[in-house]
Amino acid sequence: MNIPFDHDHLDSLMDDANLDVLLVTSKHNIQYLLGGHRFFFFDYMDAIGVSRYLPVLLYFRQHPEASTYIANAMEPWQLDVDPVWVERIEATSWGAADAMTSAAALLHDVHQGQIRVGIEASFLPVEAMNVLDKTPDIEIADAQYVLERLRACKSPAELDIMEQASIGIVDSMQAVFTGHRPGTTRRELVEALRREQTNRGLTFEYCLASSGSSHNRAPADIPWLQGEVLCLDSGGNLGGYIGDLARMAVMGEPDSELVDLLAEIEAVQQAARIPIREGVLGQGIFDSALRVLEHSPHRGVTTFVAHGMGLISHEAPRLTATGPVPYPNEDGNLPLQAGMVLSIETTMLHPTRGFIKLEDTIAVTDTGHRAFGDQARAWTQGGMR
Repeated sequence: MNIPFDHDHLDSLMDDANLDVLLVTSKHNIQYLLGGHRFFFFDYMDAIGVSRYLPVLLYFRQHPEASTYIANAMEPWQLDVDPVWVERIEATSWGAADAMTSAAALLHDVHQGQIRVGIEASFLPVEAMNVLDKTPDIEIADAQYVLERLRACKSPAELDIMEQASIGIVDSMQAVFTGHRPGTTRRELVEALRREQTNRGLTFEYCLASSGSSHNRAPADIPWLQGEVLCLDSGGNLGGYIGDLARMAVMGEPDSELVDLLAEIEAVQQAARIPIREGVLGQGIFDSALRVLEHSPHRGVTTFVAHGMGLISHEAPRLTATGPVPYPNEDGNLPLQAGMVLSIETTMLHPTRGFIKLEDTIAVTDTGHRAFGDQARAWTQGGMR
């Protein structure tokens, strides 16, 4: 049995949380625990008929051999050509309720009597939860923390994928910046970025685009004009892992003010990198960045944040409770570990020059850090080819 994750570590995390079994239902954690499996038919959308696709993996503490995967009835097509390590597979479900009915029937096959089940509450539909509520001798607990701790440190293979994704995103941005003339709309620029990422093997997820003096970041029929800035902040997916970076361009030659503004942001970004290495407290990233930001001429309109990256954005390590996405600061006072991947981002909402930002992806190493997709950090001139 070739289990693709550290099951001893998972058993230890489950023991600390007093969990007998994990009932995993999110596509990203299913992918992680099954070694990359993600059913192609429902990769884009989960809804079908009157219900939805709900993959379920049961993992029993200290008994990985008893793991069971509840799959969609069509899923054996993919499992036949790309097998997973789990030997017990039930591929009969078409919706959330029948998938959970199958899972509930199997819970006591391995563990008799009262059983404490860890669920992913954010990824468990009500109709599936109703089935669990009617299942005798189970106690429901949250498993999010356990699963995130398991995924927090990336393997060399995961790091390689994230680096490729980051490079592809920045290369795509540069192609869009240089390949479009004045008058191209933000909507056209976002569509061009989608094509560039797709041509590089990425799955385009989103692009936050702003131009001119506006701070609005939605795709729109607003032209990018001569002398105006353009910020592209985009997420692209490779093998299930997200890359998320932001770069800046200007249509024409950047003037001295723009050069100085981006230099302010770059100074904060570089300061944030200084403490990043294994063993340093996560809060140290903020301390270093904010010391520089305090002396910025535009500190009143500039913010800094750092967060974890991986199969999802803003995953562990979570380093602040005051960032744009609300969650507790679980890792700020804990040491960083080699293999963790961070996004560090500094954003300026300038009143006349617009939205100016750099966002970088940094992997923690035992001796320091590695930056992924670290090219194109200065102003890129638009329409240069």
